[in-house]
Amino acid sequence: MKGQIVSDWRLFERMGGIDSPQARKLVRGSLNRFLNLPNTAPFKAASQAFAETGSRTAARGAVQAFATSGDFPTSVIEVMDKYHQLLYFDTGYTDIFDMMDMRQSNRNSFDILDVISGLTFAKVPEGMKAKLYKMSGEKASVSLDMYGAGLGWSRRLFDDKEYWTIEDNAVEFLNKAGESKAQDFYDLIEAVAATYDVAWHAIEGAIPNTNENYVPLRDISTINTACEEILLRLQDLGMSVTPNSEFIILAPIQLKNRLPRALGMVQQPFSSSTKQITYNVRVIYTLMLTSTTDYYVILPKNKIKGANRMDLTIFSDFDIEAYTDIAVGWQRYGGAIGNISQLARCSTS
Repeated sequence: MKGQIVSDWRLFERMGGIDSPQARKLVRGSLNRFLNLPNTAPFKAASQAFAETGSRTAARGAVQAFATSGDFPTSVIEVMDKYHQLLYFDTGYTDIFDMMDMRQSNRNSFDILDVISGLTFAKVPEGMKAKLYKMSGEKASVSLDMYGAGLGWSRRLFDDKEYWTIEDNAVEFLNKAGESKAQDFYDLIEAVAATYDVAWHAIEGAIPNTNENYVPLRDISTINTACEEILLRLQDLGMSVTPNSEFIILAPIQLKNRLPRALGMVQQPFSSSTKQITYNVRVIYTLMLTSTTDYYVILPKNKIKGANRMDLTIFSDFDIEAYTDIAVGWQRYGGAIGNISQLARCSTS
């Protein structure tokens, strides 16, 4: 039968099935290729399109833009089917953190210079959440730690040729691994101190709260204030910031009907009128924030840094006592916010 991860399970059977070391090696290779799909350019583009718009059509269009790329399968439809819901994998944090590729290095950490009230996360036992800790000083070292989890398949699934169950488990495993990694980075953002909170900003003029523009106008004022405060905090810190710098708004999906209204409001009711938002902002929506009413205005990159040391990789063995094929996935990464002044938490009430 044709598979979504293994292209043809009949070839696996002809090679001797699960009892064949060569067949097992090929299955492990197929799994690792599948696990690496989120790191390819087409799916990064699709993830970003979905994060910014919430539109599956936009995500599909981003994938199709790569249909003729040499490193992308020729059949877009086949890949869409193969990838399932993973097209909408949350990688929004990669637009916020300056993600360094350290996969070919021999380093176990990276450094951030001139740290100001920073945060990072540390290695924790398997199955537990990453713990955050504060850092400060002229230089901080951010460790690149291993994060892993096990995936077990009963050998009966292979005996009974229930390959779809095996592949569905692999899909879920990749989702969980990606979700755990993304959550670690989002937790860093949510840990920003109350010092950097921006209240729902008042507006000038006597506009009653019953006016249809009352809420979006206050949201506009709040966002403009947050951007201004961040720029003023950073102006003497040697960062490449200007009034035209791009800001990212990280928001829960519960604000998806609200923020676009504010960001789209113009000064005057004609097509060429300028927008009331005075800074360069774009929104990334996520399901991973604890609060459904707060959002974050962020000057991305600079001293907000992360690094990938090892992509999610499967290692496998057979547990004779449990009659189970054990596949353990490991990934190695690290992240830190070296300067919390690049963020502001905004209220909506």
